[in-house]
Amino acid sequence: MTETVFASGMLEAGQSYNLAAESDGYLVAVNFEEGTVVHSGNALAVINNLESKFNQQSANSLYIIAKSNTHTGAPTLQQAQNTIEVNRSKMELNLVNLKRYQKLWAGNSVAKVDLDDAELQYKTSKVDYESAMENYRKLQQEAEQEVINTRATKEINDLVSARSLVNAIGEGKVLKVFKKKGDYVKRGDAIALIGNPNTIYAKVNVDEANISKVKEGQAAYIQLNTRKNKIYEARVKEIYPAFDEASQSFICKLEFTDTLDFTIVDTQLQSNIVVGVTKDALLIPRNYIDYSGYVQVKGEKNKIKVETKFVSSQWVQVLKGISDNTILITEDLPKNKQTEGKPQ
Repeated sequence: MTETVFASGMLEAGQSYNLAAESDGYLVAVNFEEGTVVHSGNALAVINNLESKFNQQSANSLYIIAKSNTHTGAPTLQQAQNTIEVNRSKMELNLVNLKRYQKLWAGNSVAKVDLDDAELQYKTSKVDYESAMENYRKLQQEAEQEVINTRATKEINDLVSARSLVNAIGEGKVLKVFKKKGDYVKRGDAIALIGNPNTIYAKVNVDEANISKVKEGQAAYIQLNTRKNKIYEARVKEIYPAFDEASQSFICKLEFTDTLDFTIVDTQLQSNIVVGVTKDALLIPRNYIDYSGYVQVKGEKNKIKVETKFVSSQWVQVLKGISDNTILITEDLPKNKQTEGKPQ
């Protein structure tokens, strides 16, 4: 007796992925069609995003201006440098004047108040000079920070603008085209399906009640909706580790072990995964056992409880309670005639 788990699904290409838009806009160029072989990095489509283009141009201009403001000839720094020179001249002049008054004071030629005034003017001009130097360094630091900020904004906008160019991220063939030139796309929209048509497998959905029975390496038999008169042999290649919310099932990958003569992806299919094989199984027809698990043995007044394992609409596998020599009877049969040694 062979126990199987039913799973429906579809054909899928190996290493398949959706070529997706990374920005919003209109497709102004589509450089592929179904069947086109693509390589990693190939530019396959162009999205016209005017907003990102304007942002990129603005960011580039602001970066150039910010960078120019760090040069010594930049207007702000030049003005600060001029202030330094003026304050330096005042300080040097006041220092000369202070020394002159110090000599005159030593010769008792000036009043103390004149010397004090000269000293105050020198100290004030020195503070002004040092403040002008500090202001220059502050303006220079602010200009450099602005360069860093505008460079970051520029690089971000360059990256966003680059997303207008849709590139292939892997080798393969264009299997399906979802969007064409002139279509409006949003970020994340699939433009095309790309995959390896030489490695087609079956992607199937297994319900929660049966997934615990399915193991990698188990044999499977597949019937395509386009080839209902043919059965393909396969095996369980992979069991996806997460529950699929969209289909409310677990996903398994079945690998074909014989030649597949129909390789169009998304072809619908049904499969039976072999999860158990029992040799010398004792089977009885389904209508010989009631829903409580009891059978009626010929010659016995009371029904007998049996232990079962596999139950289908036609057959029941019995583990304990009867043997292959037991004669069963049932009221469900049209005629309750028995043949010695053989169940009806």
